[in-house]
Amino acid sequence: MTDHELAARLATQAGQLLLAVREEFAAATGAERKAAGDKRSHDFLMEALERERPADAVLSEEGADNRVRLNSERVWIVDPLDGTREFSELGREDWAVHVALWQSGELVAGAVALPAQGVTLATPDVTSPSLHPGPPRVVVSRTRPPAIALQARDHLGGTLVEMGSAGAKVAAVIQGRADVYVHAGGQYEWDSAAPVAVARAAGLHTSRIDGSALAYNQSDPLLPDLVVCRPEYAEAVLAVTG
Repeated sequence: MTDHELAARLATQAGQLLLAVREEFAAATGAERKAAGDKRSHDFLMEALERERPADAVLSEEGADNRVRLNSERVWIVDPLDGTREFSELGREDWAVHVALWQSGELVAGAVALPAQGVTLATPDVTSPSLHPGPPRVVVSRTRPPAIALQARDHLGGTLVEMGSAGAKVAAVIQGRADVYVHAGGQYEWDSAAPVAVARAAGLHTSRIDGSALAYNQSDPLLPDLVVCRPEYAEAVLAVTG
């Protein structure tokens, strides 16, 4: 099994597990659903990677940071449940599972599962989205659109699309349901590694908000800002964010 195939399979299977958790905890509190989802998906991914790629290191949002990864050539960067709030709200579809592989300084494989939508987007074969004929659509959180995204919307003469998790937002750009995602409110490597790997495979622009390259498997996994957009809009977006 190739690394691409493994990333897609694990993200999909973790997503199926999370759907089962959601059903099992349908009558529980949202906090109980979140806790169960986070733990079970993390445990599944860690066990599967230990079995399938025992020589590789892993960086997971839900696990202790094993610093051996800093001297490893291959590191899996995973978010077992991206969008715990959305997952905890029954009926919401805008949450995800992220599985990415970093190797020798680059993201080389990745998969973003959208379990409630029955979709997994994975490298290397991702269809490039068609150009939307209307105003550029900037995807933002439904509760607190960041100022930088509003500035990008105004500069582009665009519209806003509200959505939940970071993975779901980037997936919307990959799927052609949005055109621009700008974030500057603080994220970590696991929030963007898999979405960025898939976005790049789809021919999208990915960078920091100042236009610099995104770096992964760093000593500090904080990666606070991100731009993912159609290449046609990159210059205009960076003129605002940079």
